[in-house]
Amino acid sequence: MFKKQPASIKDKFEERVRLFREDMFEPILNNHPLEGEWLGCRSINITGDIRAIFEELGDDHFEFVAIGTHSELYS
Repeated sequence: MFKKQPASIKDKFEERVRLFREDMFEPILNNHPLEGEWLGCRSINITGDIRAIFEELGDDHFEFVAIGTHSELYS
């Protein structure tokens, strides 16, 4: 999914991941748990409509598993 994103979204994702590494609960990220299909995962905001979903694998280990618009990920 990441490879299909335009360069501007890839750049914004990298910027947000840097911020995530500094403080995963930085308010601009809107880090929150998910329900339903994505239960057990969390989401952060990349842009107004682009979200990145990640799983916490253990002590400070995270894996981003999906990126896309709100409607692509949650429909």
